Amino acid sequence: MTVEDQAETVAFLKGEAALLGLPVDTITTHISTVLMAGDRAFKLKRPVRFPYLDFSTAERRLAFCEAELVLNRRTAPELYLGVRRITREADGRLAFDGTGPLVDAVVEMRRFAQHDLLDDMAQRDALTPALITDLAHRIVEFHRDAAVSLDHGGAAGIAAVLDMNDRSLRAVALVSEEAADALRAAFRSAFERHAPMLENRRLTGKVRHCHGDLILRNICLVDDVPTLFDCIEFDDAIATIDVLYDLAFLLMDLWHRDKGDLANLLFNRYLDETDEASSIGALPFLMAIRAAIRAHVTAAQAGGQPPGKAARTLVEARAYHDFALSLLAGSDATLLAVGGLSGSGKSTVAACVASHLGSPPGARVLNSDRIRKDAFGVSAETRLPPSAYLPEVSATVYASLRDEACQALSSGCAVVADAVFDRPSERASIEATAAKSGVAFQGVWLEAPTTGLLASRIADRRDDPSDATAEVLMDQVRRDCGDIDWQHLAAEAKPTMTRDAILASSPSRGNGRIGSREVEPA
Repeated sequence: MTVEDQAETVAFLKGEAALLGLPVDTITTHISTVLMAGDRAFKLKRPVRFPYLDFSTAERRLAFCEAELVLNRRTAPELYLGVRRITREADGRLAFDGTGPLVDAVVEMRRFAQHDLLDDMAQRDALTPALITDLAHRIVEFHRDAAVSLDHGGAAGIAAVLDMNDRSLRAVALVSEEAADALRAAFRSAFERHAPMLENRRLTGKVRHCHGDLILRNICLVDDVPTLFDCIEFDDAIATIDVLYDLAFLLMDLWHRDKGDLANLLFNRYLDETDEASSIGALPFLMAIRAAIRAHVTAAQAGGQPPGKAARTLVEARAYHDFALSLLAGSDATLLAVGGLSGSGKSTVAACVASHLGSPPGARVLNSDRIRKDAFGVSAETRLPPSAYLPEVSATVYASLRDEACQALSSGCAVVADAVFDRPSERASIEATAAKSGVAFQGVWLEAPTTGLLASRIADRRDDPSDATAEVLMDQVRRDCGDIDWQHLAAEAKPTMTRDAILASSPSRGNGRIGSREVEPA
């Protein structure tokens, strides 16, 4: 069957919708056609063959439809309803699930509104910190349950991707041979640094049957829940990858769309629930691989477009290429400590500045309240009893914060330590952590003109990791904080102004991305 021959199948599907009096909307990609009518969508695989997939026969299309159903029901059982065989009956007409020979197959899905795609939401600036926090949790759960593989991924798997990227980039002639050589050399250098760690992750179960194409256009809201769908079903090698490599595609996609603050939030909420601290320094490298893939894939798409659209597509492809190169350039890790009494806005400032420190996806934010809740095995929003705040417990929390900071810094990731730091010993210890890790340190103290502002903020908190009350605040006020030689900034200032002041005096001037968006901690 050719693409032209499949027109009969498309006409059959449209005819079935017409019998019900339903208009049909169609979306076509290079490998599939989706017909939507009423509350249903039918996804038809086009009879194409590429180096990475083969949909050339009806039997193969049926098999991949069945694989798509099984794999996507892991994350979106509400969307994936079943597989329908299209057969040719004795009278020559096509039918759903008839007794005649197989002609084609479709995946039947529950239809959703296009404005519920996270890709569309990003364009409308409708993505929120709460949604991204929920999404991070669902990705963690998906990765945790995904089947482990020792036969894919690791250093060899990434090396194969790098080789494919290099050949593909040269084939589309997006950049000069010299530029392609420079990108290849940068990738090889980064690969040599990370290869032992990547191989160790394979051997310890971090390579799993993941999504494989985890970008915003493959996530939608289903009953207001962020839902992963349309995973890779046609090649196990593409989808059976390191969980961080799976995550890296979404982080790269967000960052490319100038949603760096949300990318950093996703990164941090994912790490809050996983044991990946020692490996996060590889994320810029993995994001660069994803950007390089988008560069040559996007450039290839320009080949069949009208001149004006092709020119715009090539501009985007080059932006992906340049982003990949910048990710490989790297940035020095630094440790920023943000201290202040309860209600001074530490977490808001930490979230606002984190995406500007180090390489994308930015700094690991270590919040003492979240660390405390995790130590007691409860969610970040669950209130703890006063016994959880005894001095010896707090000492353990600060020690854990420093240990986690050391892990992240040793992997090459910048860190923001978010805690009260009202005791001289705690401030001295976090500064010593930076010295021990061999990185630059910056301490910031948020100071309010009156306790009234702080008390008002505490009273207004809802679903917040902090359990601080007005009484806790007054205890802090009465305590002698000693001499604080950190940079003093006004707690009442706008978070973006505080962020800019921090970056202006930072020992590492960040990654140069200073936007206007403020992200409140979710």
